[in-house]
Amino acid sequence: MRPTRPPRPRPSPPRPRSPPRRRRPRPPPPRADAVERNPRRRGGSSESRASQEPPLEPEEQARALCLRLLTGTPRTRKQLADAMRKREIPDEVAEHVLERFEDVGLIDDQAFANAWVESRHRGRGLARSALARELRTRGVDAELVSEAVGLLDHEQEEQRARELVLRRLPGTRGLDRDKRVRRLAGMLARKGYPEGLALRVVRDALAEEGTDEGEEEPWVWEHE
Repeated sequence: MRPTRPPRPRPSPPRPRSPPRRRRPRPPPPRADAVERNPRRRGGSSESRASQEPPLEPEEQARALCLRLLTGTPRTRKQLADAMRKREIPDEVAEHVLERFEDVGLIDDQAFANAWVESRHRGRGLARSALARELRTRGVDAELVSEAVGLLDHEQEEQRARELVLRRLPGTRGLDRDKRVRRLAGMLARKGYPEGLALRVVRDALAEEGTDEGEEEPWVWEHE
C-alpha cells in the first residue's frame, strides 16, 4: 500500500483592501485684512493683551526700577536718581520715591560707603585716596566719604601696602634694582598710596630680601 499524503492546506482568501483615505483640503491662508482684524491668527495674542494693559504710573515705574536695581547690588541715591532720569521719570516723582526708600532703609549712602571701603581695601588693596575717588564718582556726599575712609588708619594702610609689595616682589627678581623699585612703587601709586609711603615700603622689602644697596634712586612712576 502506498502511504497516504496529508492534505495540502488551502490558501487563505486575500484580505479586502481598505479604500484610500481622502485628504481634507487645506484651508486657504487668511487674508491680510483678516489677520489685522484678528491678532490671534498671527500668534500674537500675548503681545496684544500686553499692549492693551494700561501703562504703569510714573511712581509705580520708579519704584519698580529702584527695586530691580537694588536687588543685584547696593546702590547710592545718585545712582538710582540717574537711572530714573534716563527713564524720563519726573524729578518730583523720583525725589518722592528716593525719600521713601531712605526712610525704610533701602537706600543708605553711609552704609554703602563703609562697606565699599572695607571690601575694596581688603580685596583690591586700594588706599584711602583711591577709595575716596571711587566713592565720589558714585555720588556719595563728601562728608560721608571722609567718614568712611576714616575707618582706615595709617597703620592699616601701610600694612596692606607691605602685603601687596611682598606678593609682587618675586615676579620682579632678575630685573635691574632701580626698575624693580619703580615698578613696585608705581603699583602702589596706582592704588592710591602716597609716594613717600610707597618708596619706603618698597625699599624695606628689598632690604629684607638683601638686595637693597641703600642708593637713592630718582622717583619716577612706571606704568606696567
